[in-house]
Amino acid sequence: MLAQVRVEVNVPVPTITFHAPPPLVVVQPGVQVVEDSDDEVFFVDGFYWCRRDGRWFRTRTHNGGWAFVEERRVPRPIYGLSPGQYRHWKHERPAVVEPPGRPHGKERHHGKH
Repeated sequence: MLAQVRVEVNVPVPTITFHAPPPLVVVQPGVQVVEDSDDEVFFVDGFYWCRRDGRWFRTRTHNGGWAFVEERRVPRPIYGLSPGQYRHWKHERPAVVEPPGRPHGKERHHGKH
């Protein structure tokens, strides 16, 4: 008597797409994150990377085509990051500073007073 076993695993593949290449922010050397995204999407080694339900996915393009990736193939710099750490990440813009020697909101007067 022969027995047959069938195992199916459904892995929900992300449906994340961007109409144009998304704005990327460097968060550490070699690691960029998509700015202000609902999903935590990294750009490392020429791939976009996303973690869903403890599983990793990657794609080469910003408009989809996500594929499951075994954990051992995830780049080390993003593998150990805490989930959600870079969700909705915003790049902090530097404050505008007046150059030295310029008056603040006042006109310069030339000539005799």
